[in-house]
Amino acid sequence: MVLQKFIANNSSYSRRGAEELIKKEKILVNNKLAYLGQRVDENDEIKINNKRIKLAKKKIYIKLNKPVGFVCTSRKFKKEKNVFDLINIRKKLLIAGRLDKNSRGLVLLTNDGSLVQKITHPRFEHEKEYLVTIFNFSAQGGPASDWQSSHFGQKINELIVKFKKGVDIGEGDGIVKVKDIKYLGHNKFKIILTQGKKRQIRKMFAEFNYSIKDLVRVGIGDLKLENLAEGKWKYLSANEINSIL
Repeated sequence: MVLQKFIANNSSYSRRGAEELIKKEKILVNNKLAYLGQRVDENDEIKINNKRIKLAKKKIYIKLNKPVGFVCTSRKFKKEKNVFDLINIRKKLLIAGRLDKNSRGLVLLTNDGSLVQKITHPRFEHEKEYLVTIFNFSAQGGPASDWQSSHFGQKINELIVKFKKGVDIGEGDGIVKVKDIKYLGHNKFKIILTQGKKRQIRKMFAEFNYSIKDLVRVGIGDLKLENLAEGKWKYLSANEINSIL
């Protein structure tokens, strides 16, 4: 790697700033004056103003399609299947946006602590998109086009209004709400959250005596699950990384 790029990747200096430092003879490579265009690697000792550069930790960004039955935790428990069992990476990673054991879908794994904070802290209002199917919403749980003028449609509209206004789920969580909710037909809803209380969607439906048949997260911000197979994972592309940073 060219020295200027190495410095830009591992310090607060830009490439142009690194060039100026080299011209001013402020940089040493293995205790010798550096020169423009010099190639270096992680085994070289590089000093700026006689202070050694510490290598920046390589950032890792992975999206995983979590199956039902796997827990999202860095701790290992006997007889518990863990999402980290699905990837063949031994580096320590964090989970940006957990899913409970009975839910499935998009999980983001990374060693970028600032990104985890950005995605999980409610003050950033990072959107998470879910598809939720519930049991026995109505015997009329057919296509969405069938319900607008029916009593069934009135029930759905009332639920949507309450979910947007706020639902008291108790247990210290108080009132929570969704950013958006849409009925898709066949007992299925699309829900967007910017909060993220533990088991929030399940608790909200439970307040109205509905239980969840299937809950899948399909998006975190602009990052989408797309056609990633269940139980599989992949490194994020440059465009995907930029979409969530």
